[in-house]
Amino acid sequence: MQSQDVAAQSPASSATAGPAVDVEQAEAALVEHYPRLVRLAYLVLPSRMGRTRRVLTAHALVQRALPRGRADAPLIPVQSSGRDGDPGYALIRLQVVRSALEAGLPLRRRGLPKRAQLPPLLPQVWGLKVFPRPGGADELALDQRLSALSAAARAAHALRGWEGLPDCGVRRVLAAAGVADPDAALAEADGIPDPYRLLDSSEFDPCSLQARPTDLLRRRRHLQAALVGAAALAVCGALLSLPGDGWGADGPAAPPYARNPAAQAALDPARLTRVPATAWRTSARTDFSVWPARGALAGDRALLRRALAVWARPGEGVKASATPGTPSGGPAGPPQLLYAGTVDAARVVVLYDGWRLARYAEPEEGERGAALDLARVDGAGRAGASAVVLSRSDGNVRFLVAPWVREAGERDLRAPGSAPRDLALEDGVTGPFVSGQGREPCTAWNALELTDGTGARLLTDLGELVPARLTTGRPGEAEDVSGAKALRTWAPYACSLAAMRSAGVRGVNAWAYAEQPLPGGDGRAEWLCTRGETWRGAGARVLAQFHSPGARYGAVAARAEDVPACGERRPDVLAGVLWKSAGGTWYLLAAGSDGVTSVEATGGIEGRARDRMLSVRAEKGARADLKGTLEDGGAVGGLR
Repeated sequence: MQSQDVAAQSPASSATAGPAVDVEQAEAALVEHYPRLVRLAYLVLPSRMGRTRRVLTAHALVQRALPRGRADAPLIPVQSSGRDGDPGYALIRLQVVRSALEAGLPLRRRGLPKRAQLPPLLPQVWGLKVFPRPGGADELALDQRLSALSAAARAAHALRGWEGLPDCGVRRVLAAAGVADPDAALAEADGIPDPYRLLDSSEFDPCSLQARPTDLLRRRRHLQAALVGAAALAVCGALLSLPGDGWGADGPAAPPYARNPAAQAALDPARLTRVPATAWRTSARTDFSVWPARGALAGDRALLRRALAVWARPGEGVKASATPGTPSGGPAGPPQLLYAGTVDAARVVVLYDGWRLARYAEPEEGERGAALDLARVDGAGRAGASAVVLSRSDGNVRFLVAPWVREAGERDLRAPGSAPRDLALEDGVTGPFVSGQGREPCTAWNALELTDGTGARLLTDLGELVPARLTTGRPGEAEDVSGAKALRTWAPYACSLAAMRSAGVRGVNAWAYAEQPLPGGDGRAEWLCTRGETWRGAGARVLAQFHSPGARYGAVAARAEDVPACGERRPDVLAGVLWKSAGGTWYLLAAGSDGVTSVEATGGIEGRARDRMLSVRAEKGARADLKGTLEDGGAVGGLR
């Protein structure tokens, strides 16, 4: 038989490799005899590890014993059947013994530890202590005697008693496992009396376990210390990530999210478009595209880089805003530089990408308070591209005006007879302009008056990046507010411009569409329609206002949004109001534009007029529905 033949071989020939074993065969042997192999590893491991680590290490050593590829089984005296005749089992057993011997070696200060000497990665048990079921006094005495032996002697004892190998087989296993003197290990193992009858006790079975909690108070203290350490580490990491002496190259911008040639070119200050100072004089266009680059910091590449980076990626610390309908996001290509300079203790950069204006502002001192404002300006002509807001400070506004603007002034719309206050111009930047928007009560409303080669025009600050142009006249025939009559038209209604704020309005037109005689000979009232057109096209705001003789302000009779009334496409408008005469009588007064031929009131008030003006007695608080007939037979409803 094979065992007899191998036993008769010389030591030199015993080292000859046995049959080849593939991974599948070795795995089958490991799974089938897993409890036996784990007990073998447990017996060889030193008891100084502690029972929980000893159990987990025994399982880890067996689970790691699987070879990585095809391997040769050792030639060891075995029986011809069962597990002892399985070369896969012999291979796994040899690896388990070798790893258990290495795990028992003491760690050295110099040199790297072997894998078996380190705590196992798997399996892991958290929050519990696991250990074999305790035996009796005999088992405890045996464990103490085994702990006094060397690792090689414990291996020899386990191979003899648990595996049942003869001494020659034990020698070959120990020699293959790297033991220098197997005979000495066997001799040391002989010192244990009655050694083998207790090895199958539950005391040495790491597969039949009991569980108890770990030291709960100690675990709580460790958890608290770990949380404190993690918090401190997070704070240190955050502090280390902050820039040391100020903003980085991209300032308060967020981290880059894309890198491609087009995106990088758009963020390169060296590629900014700079228009010559006299280009507007010969250009066929007069809009933002012919504005020159102005400002004392137009050559500050670091500032320009920060402005471009924040436009593309505004960080969390940037106060960003955009007028309604203005998309966010950086420019598609290198934008045009309009201004870079210091205004009211802030560094300001104004850029233009062909259809949007971007204003970037950062404080001169400190690293907080950066702001980014975006506004649509597509389709802006000479009037729409006349000015841009540079800064707001303490109710004062400074504008950057177009290069074709010769003079700038501040005019109170509420006082049409007063002269405008001159505003100084320095490199296109106006002196402080006192904005009246948002003040209550509304006693004044200042407008920016700009004069160029074509005449004067008024712009009003509505709290956005680009001031809105003011006009008067019938839709389609509106003109700039420049004469005494136009100024008087706007005077009673100037404060109603507050209703147009923050809506992306590009221009507001005031159209006095009717004059109505008042009942009882109380004079004549004026009906006026105010329409604010937006840069995005949609969202136009319409107010129908009624101004009675002697009243300081016009009264808003109706308002609507996104309707064609008072616009170029359909200027027809009809509105009504309840009015109290000097004699104390209430009337429903209604008036339509010049295209309305008749007006009818229904509901709480009944009445009809064969022209475009209606006057009917009414009760205080009554409500009515208005309907007008147009010259072409169409209908127009009352503005609400």
